Amino acid sequence: MTYRILGISGSPVKKGNVETLLSLAMKGLPVKNIQQETVHLSGLKIQDCIHCNFCLTKQKPGKYCSLKDDAQSVFEKAEAADIIVLASPVYFMRTSARMAAMIDRLRVFVFGNLTAGRMKNKIGVSMAVSWLRQGGIETTHLTHILAFLTLEMIPASVHKGISPLGASAHASTLGSGEVDLYEMSGIESDEAGLQSAKLIMRRALELNRLMHR
Repeated sequence: MTYRILGISGSPVKKGNVETLLSLAMKGLPVKNIQQETVHLSGLKIQDCIHCNFCLTKQKPGKYCSLKDDAQSVFEKAEAADIIVLASPVYFMRTSARMAAMIDRLRVFVFGNLTAGRMKNKIGVSMAVSWLRQGGIETTHLTHILAFLTLEMIPASVHKGISPLGASAHASTLGSGEVDLYEMSGIESDEAGLQSAKLIMRRALELNRLMHR
């Protein structure tokens, strides 16, 4: 059986810390029977949900929402995935605006006349990158986890990976908050943070296998 993993990056920075965390987490997985894809919200136009309720009664194949933007492609990739990873930088102690907008648009899988319930029992993984050691990582995870619970997904957790809530890493040296204008990928020196991502992805695969027995 092939397992499909969709990573969604909520960072505006290309090849930055969040993208690095996602990439290295995926590389730590066994290659056999796994398909991986990452969506970068920075390269997409995702509008805010306007609660027009189109999705309640008017959905049809290929059109889950009234808004004309790039969300439909993400909906379809999420629907096809077994494991969904929400990875975001920490902004003001919470997930990024891009990620928040995407989460709100997932409302189509809660109320949609075609798609309601299609996220049920998929495995959800949260990843967060903060500048400071105590700079909002866990509150960012909680945003992602509450989305998973609303969608009736199963959040993955692992005790040994810094925080049971999700993969957790910091972008400044030792999480000190020291600024280095020449260092664009400080996360690569956070060995514990990178390991937390690998550990929770292995746990997600374990949960997914259990679900498909």
